[in-house]
Amino acid sequence: MPRFLVTIAVAALLHAQTAPPTPNAPVMSPAPGAPAGQTAPAPGTPAAGAPLTLAEAEAIAVRNHPRVAAAMNAAAAAAQQITEARSAFYPVVAGDVTATQGYDLGRLGAGYLSASRLFNRFGSGLQINQLVTDFGRTMNLVANSRLQAEAANQTTLATRYDVIMAVDRAYFEVLQDEAFVKVARDTVKARQTLANQVNELFKAQLKSEVDLSFAQVNVSQSQLLLIRAQDSVRQAYADLARALGEDRPAAAYSLSEPPASPPPAADARPLIEQAVQNRPELAALRLQYEAAQKFEAAERDLSRPNITGIAVGGALPYIDEAGLPPEYEAAGVNLQIPIFNGHLFAARREAARQEALAANQRLRDERQQVEHDVQNAFVAASTAYQRIPVTEEMIKQSRLALDLAQGRYNLGLASIVEVTQAQLNLTEAQIENVTAIYDYQTAYAALQYTIGILR
Repeated sequence: MPRFLVTIAVAALLHAQTAPPTPNAPVMSPAPGAPAGQTAPAPGTPAAGAPLTLAEAEAIAVRNHPRVAAAMNAAAAAAQQITEARSAFYPVVAGDVTATQGYDLGRLGAGYLSASRLFNRFGSGLQINQLVTDFGRTMNLVANSRLQAEAANQTTLATRYDVIMAVDRAYFEVLQDEAFVKVARDTVKARQTLANQVNELFKAQLKSEVDLSFAQVNVSQSQLLLIRAQDSVRQAYADLARALGEDRPAAAYSLSEPPASPPPAADARPLIEQAVQNRPELAALRLQYEAAQKFEAAERDLSRPNITGIAVGGALPYIDEAGLPPEYEAAGVNLQIPIFNGHLFAARREAARQEALAANQRLRDERQQVEHDVQNAFVAASTAYQRIPVTEEMIKQSRLALDLAQGRYNLGLASIVEVTQAQLNLTEAQIENVTAIYDYQTAYAALQYTIGILR
């Protein structure tokens, strides 16, 4: 029988019995409500354990992460500063119990006491001090503390957003790496099938040892790809565990695929305006700037007079002085006028003014950074979204090229290099598709974060 007919017969038999399955691309049907052209890949083989959605992961992180807890504690501490500043408005009441013993007819020779004579006595009483007015200083200090507490609340919200963004990144990283594992396993299976075919043809002396070596190297490369993908999954789960702030390993969870993100907006300008209004970092800096202005006003009020009321009263059940009444009471008003203290108040006022100016510049700098971040996030999300349909078309064309190359090789019209190159192109297309899909999921979450509406 002519060699050409033998080749056709053998190729037809092998194709009918051991035709290599086409690797499944990691492209799924669009999720309900997903835009046309956007798809979500299979999450790969999930870790054994309880299912975990993205929303549940975010809730766990907000509840357990030490950064959120620390920010909440700091905000609670800042709220107590309001009470501390406001306490100056209330009277200070102190109880005194005093007993003295001295030499008869003794007098003070040095030191300071309220009376120059020394005599035996025992007494108890109350002393009340009440601020009458400091011409606005305490009021400004209270306003400063209130604004600082509100800024701490905004910082807590910003920390919460940071933690949620870290969870989203880690969550999508796990899903992406698990999808890479599935691609790698399908690649190993397809390339092993081709290697088996070539081995049979080599045994029948229809293919050379070079073809067999190419096929076996191709299998080894796919196995290395699988090993690296599995290692990436383990690292991604470790990153997720850190993002969740849990002692429990994240690998105990089985992640579920979230709904596909909607397409990005057409223009970044409305997003920038939204970010300026919503970002908690900007809100915190605005409040800190206002607090600095109030503190500047409070330091300026140091140069004003201070009026305080004082009242004392009590009883003297024992005293060795004849003719003294058994009880006492008195009241008075003290006016303190600052005259000169080495320019202390002037220096404090100027320091507070400079701090207010610095707070204003920090606010300006943060606003510019937010606008820059929104613009970059918008570009990244738009680019990632445009890559999805392109990679889907790549998979379609790569699969077609592989089928044609496989057919040509089975008929003896192409070399093993053409088939392995077609397999490599399909694997790269699948990886690009997975990367594009999860890059967009992450980029869309980052865009929501930059405009202050992540969750």
